[in-house]
Amino acid sequence: MFPLSIFRKSITGMALAAGIHLCIPFTAQAGPETAVARVTTVTETQQAVGTIRPRTETRIEAQITARILEMRVRTGNRVKKGEVLVILDTRELESRRQQAQQAISSANAATQQARQAKASAQAAFTKVEAQYKRIRALYDTNAVAKSEMDQAEAAYAQAEANLRQASEGISGAMAAESRSRNMLEEAGIALDYGIIRAIDDGEVVRREAEPGDLAFPGKPLLVLQTGGSLRLEAQVREGLIRQVRIGTRLQVAIGDITLEGVVEEVVPAADPLSRTFEVRIGLPAETGAYATFYPGMFGRAFIPVGERKTVLVPARAVTRVGQLESVTILKGDEATSVYVKTGLRHGDEVEVLSGLNGGETLMLELGNAQ
Repeated sequence: MFPLSIFRKSITGMALAAGIHLCIPFTAQAGPETAVARVTTVTETQQAVGTIRPRTETRIEAQITARILEMRVRTGNRVKKGEVLVILDTRELESRRQQAQQAISSANAATQQARQAKASAQAAFTKVEAQYKRIRALYDTNAVAKSEMDQAEAAYAQAEANLRQASEGISGAMAAESRSRNMLEEAGIALDYGIIRAIDDGEVVRREAEPGDLAFPGKPLLVLQTGGSLRLEAQVREGLIRQVRIGTRLQVAIGDITLEGVVEEVVPAADPLSRTFEVRIGLPAETGAYATFYPGMFGRAFIPVGERKTVLVPARAVTRVGQLESVTILKGDEATSVYVKTGLRHGDEVEVLSGLNGGETLMLELGNAQ
């Protein structure tokens, strides 16, 4: 003989398939687990679908133009702040740095020569200036001829020009030295750009270059998901947007996982084609299910629009055979199978839209709608 519970399940399934209600005598000694269908008020919601995206997505690009020597990471790798991601070929930059150092040495030598030339020109000018002043004083008393005065003036003008030229030589040499130092500094910075590091902890979402490729500013090499959190970017139709505000808590479903998210941003402009607003809902990272979420996954947000009364029963009380759903009602010592139509699920309970009025005692051991 079959155990009573198995016998009841088999007979119930055949009866449902035949489209009939079945009353089964119930023996109290079996002690089945039961629950009462309860009437309660639930929040009525409407769905807004969307896509999971990282809160922060960083494009890693080169700051210089150079060939890629190494790509240290691949898609899916987790990286730490400061970790080396890409190494570029900087041999040409190293050559420029050495040239800049040589130019600085040459400019230093030129500056020293210019200073020496100015010192000589200054000494010559001082001597000629004294001679010019002496002859000028004599000329004013008619003690020397005009030709001698003219020679003194010409010598003074030449010495003054030589001194000015020497001063300009120092300025030019110092400017050349400054340019060389700037070139050296730029070459050093460019060499630093040859090693690209992670600016924050994150995960590699895409790898868009390979060793040997030419890297240049504006070309993405890697895309990192940083910031350590994800959010659902849902499209909310204009008729529901008044129900959504920053800080609003909404139920979010991703696959078979339901959790509570918080509205972080509401784009204050509707898409003119779809007539929807983009609402960005933060997902709690502390939940265990968070590790199973990835950018690009489909998600749904449930926006409350009102309340309504409904009958809730444990999901374990509902038996499905094909497309048919039923529950087993206990009345005294009889178990009666009744067709029902279920609706939304609320945790371990499910709504019954038709077939029950509430208050019925249901058997749980027959349910298979987990």
